[in-house]
Amino acid sequence: MLAQTTSESAGIVPSVDWALLAPLVILAVGGILLITISSIFPRLRFGGFPAGFTILTAVIAGGSLTRVWNDVSENGPAWVVANALGIDFYTLFVWGTICLAVFFCAAFLDGYLRREAFDGPEWYVLLLMSASGGMILAASQDLILTFVGLEILSIAVYVLAGLHLRRSDSQEAAFKYFILGALSSALFLYGIALVYGATGTTLLPGVAVVRTDNPAGLNPLEDSSMILVGMALLMIGFGFKVSAAPFHFWTPDVYEGAPSPIVAFMASGVKVAGFAGMIRVFWQGFGFYVADWKPIVSVLAIASLIVGSLLALAQTNVKRMLAYSSITHAGFMLVAVHGVPYEGGFRTTAEESLGAQALLFYFLAYTLMVAGTFGVASIVSGNGDAATSLDDYRGLAKTSPVLAGLMAIFLFAQAGIPFTVGFWAKFRVIVSAVQTESYILAGIAMLAAVVAAVLYLRIVVSMFLTDSVPAVALAVDDDDLPEANEEVQAERAEVGTLGPIVIPRAGLAAVVIAAVATIVFGLLPGLGSGVLSDAADALIALRISS
Repeated sequence: MLAQTTSESAGIVPSVDWALLAPLVILAVGGILLITISSIFPRLRFGGFPAGFTILTAVIAGGSLTRVWNDVSENGPAWVVANALGIDFYTLFVWGTICLAVFFCAAFLDGYLRREAFDGPEWYVLLLMSASGGMILAASQDLILTFVGLEILSIAVYVLAGLHLRRSDSQEAAFKYFILGALSSALFLYGIALVYGATGTTLLPGVAVVRTDNPAGLNPLEDSSMILVGMALLMIGFGFKVSAAPFHFWTPDVYEGAPSPIVAFMASGVKVAGFAGMIRVFWQGFGFYVADWKPIVSVLAIASLIVGSLLALAQTNVKRMLAYSSITHAGFMLVAVHGVPYEGGFRTTAEESLGAQALLFYFLAYTLMVAGTFGVASIVSGNGDAATSLDDYRGLAKTSPVLAGLMAIFLFAQAGIPFTVGFWAKFRVIVSAVQTESYILAGIAMLAAVVAAVLYLRIVVSMFLTDSVPAVALAVDDDDLPEANEEVQAERAEVGTLGPIVIPRAGLAAVVIAAVATIVFGLLPGLGSGVLSDAADALIALRISS
């Protein structure tokens, strides 16, 4: 499994089992088809076709996971494209989560772009391309391919963040994101170079088994300084992508300035893909050095929990609040990462897979919670994403009780209120930390959850317990959105800062789906436990096989 075949070593193009890569191929080819069809038939560039095509593509890609899952269940994990991509239950679980994020973002974009008079296929094409990069990142077993996936994921999002050409905040967000992203990419590349210099390979299974002199004459067991520095640089690169403190400085400004539906994808799909790539690289490639990188993960977790929960309380802009909230969530995920490795043996028992299950469950729970939250925010924000301050949410329960109720569900879930998916996500993480005797991490995580709850309650209080700004909740047909846009512009100055709220049907339907799933998984936390267990065992098996 770890060695290249003779034909591959000789430079012959390896065979590819495209059926196993069906979800990835469907998303990538879907983006190409969308731009091609829209170019041949210009009328299809507008209306609901780009959004409908993207949603259908995400559904088909997600549906194809069932066949691939069954194939892996029957034949075991597969390593394709010269062992560069690993197709196992862990990969497929992450791919499903990314497809879910694409579904939500495309549904939110439909009404948002019509309201902003930006309807067109380029937004959706970039979304599909970014998601395909995230899939490559999650499955990659080669550091070079990991970098390629990371860049495909990131570059498309850089453009999406600044694609609202009439908002200077959007341009500023994209510029900051790009500059800091380029810096993190450079550090990531330096890390790859150092790891290759220390081990003589970029394949993660190869890195994991190098215990003797490599072609460069270096022995990682005798002199590990080069590989340790490389690991540190790779951790910085991933830390930026998942917005973990102290690499979080871009997050509040970018979340505030970028279009709200794009932030929904950044906070869900991009973050999940970043964590999935981090886990695969460090768990599979650097499992031997777990004693070296595990303390770094704990420091990042503590910093993210403290910075995210405390600084969020000082914000008055809802999108900035949610940005710092995402940093706190990154801290919880890092606590789960810290709880995955067990130095005393690597058996795939239920007890030892607790940390892995906590992490994967958090991926799903966080995607549902944060996508739904930003879905509501994209509707409430109005033209130009202008209404994003806490005052703009005053009295939302009176002007639009449906939106306020849905928003409350997501906020309570993020706060970890019982009977929501967020409660079980945080509970699993804290239990995994206690199981590994990481009592300090568990205690800080519990305190951070309490502090963060104050943040979410501030928004709930503003919606339900304060006087409303005079405004009218307005549900319209999708065909009427351009007229509704003009109506909003005309009435905003007269009725207050919030103005009439245009509720697109596709966006509302997606928010409702996310809310229902949030409650269902809260009431039935064991739902899909078999899938979760298989994915967690596959994650642990990466360390065993290496």
